[in-house]
Amino acid sequence: MAELARPAPVAQPAARPHPRTPLAWWRRQSLRARLTMLAALVVAGGLVAGALLLVVSLEKSLLAALDASARQRAQDVAALADSDRLPTPLPVAGAGSVLVQVVDGQGRVRAASAGSDQAVPLLPPGRLAEAADRRPRFVEGGRLGEDAPLRVVAWPARLRGDPVTVIAAVSVAGMADSIRIVQTALLVGVPLLLALLAAITWVTVGSTLRPVGALRRGAEEITGTGASRRLPLPAAHDEIHRLGVTLNRMLDRLEEAGSRQRAFVADAAHELRSPLTGMRAQLEVALQHPDTTSWRPTAESVLDDTLRLGRMVEDLLAAARLDSGAAPRREVVDLGAVVRDVAGRLPAPRVPLRVDAAPGVRVRGDGQGLARAVQNLLDNALRHAAARVDVSVRAEGTLAVLAVADDGPGVPAADRERIFERFARLDDARGRDAGGTGLGLAIVRQVVRAHGGEVAVAEGGPGARFVAWLPAERAAEPAAPVAG
Repeated sequence: MAELARPAPVAQPAARPHPRTPLAWWRRQSLRARLTMLAALVVAGGLVAGALLLVVSLEKSLLAALDASARQRAQDVAALADSDRLPTPLPVAGAGSVLVQVVDGQGRVRAASAGSDQAVPLLPPGRLAEAADRRPRFVEGGRLGEDAPLRVVAWPARLRGDPVTVIAAVSVAGMADSIRIVQTALLVGVPLLLALLAAITWVTVGSTLRPVGALRRGAEEITGTGASRRLPLPAAHDEIHRLGVTLNRMLDRLEEAGSRQRAFVADAAHELRSPLTGMRAQLEVALQHPDTTSWRPTAESVLDDTLRLGRMVEDLLAAARLDSGAAPRREVVDLGAVVRDVAGRLPAPRVPLRVDAAPGVRVRGDGQGLARAVQNLLDNALRHAAARVDVSVRAEGTLAVLAVADDGPGVPAADRERIFERFARLDDARGRDAGGTGLGLAIVRQVVRAHGGEVAVAEGGPGARFVAWLPAERAAEPAAPVAG
């Protein structure tokens, strides 16, 4: 037979490379690096903005000082011209730093200060009329033999009755040098300061995160099968210390829960093994001696063990559901009706069962869970009662009270709390339970506490009296009649 042709393999699409976006790169960095870069970026922005503001403010301040100096010199010389007491050369404080000229309407220099040009006016004729507004302005210094621009102020005056203009000019070379020095200092100082800040931030964040690394290493050393361990706590009582304390408390709870779980599994295995061992022994004896074995008693005994196993499996499932922490359903339940319904479904009890359930005692919760708790209390009481079992439901203020009493051997005071533990076994006759699973009372306590209540063995006798308190549901007030 010819070999069938194999189908060609389907080409798999090539894996798409991970997008190299700035956000992805940022997320790949360590927390220490991100905090350092973020702090450096924020401070860099502040330093650059501050440096720019400083340079601009310094430039405006120096320029305003130059303008004030030129204006003051122009006003002083204008006052001398108005009083016809204009000397030659013009007297100017700080000679050489301020140049002053007196120019007439034809652009001729009538007087000048020492160091100022006697022939060429500071302002050309075309700009002389513009300067009549007395506002400072820049003038190129090349035409006057100056390397830097000049800051010029013109002030009107009268000399011997003729209108003239007093021009005062100040070189901006000194201001430019001052600004250049400040800019150089900022260009050098800001990066150094930023690098120092980044280094301090790197060291500080690393020192702050060092306890977190110790917590992480301690968590890695903890294993599910190892001995009891705890996370190391930092010396400083800060947020990381409180985090470590919280995590250690969580480990305590997990260890306690694990211990309870292991003990529960061990107890459950032991309890399940006992009836299985009995069933196996009976069946093996019956099979080895078929001629001398009565099969009916053997079958009845095996059936009893099977029923007990079934009840135990149901109780284990119920305990597992309660351990899951799921909140019970919230619906209004008539507790008396639940008790009467459970009592009515019981097979013919071994002893008389008297139920006194007041009507209208309502609670909010899960009807099925409450019915199971009532069932477990009744089963426990009927197994140990000598002559009768009394059940009552009544309201006491804001509580609904369920009481189940029997006249059996009772529960010793020292064991009234331990009896609600799973697979608890007492030393007296009450602990030698025939047919019990060891989970009934533990399930009762879990159900009652899940509904916000409590259950306990009350004082008084003879026998045992179990009392459960549950928050009662307030009845709705009737509406007021409407007047016709």
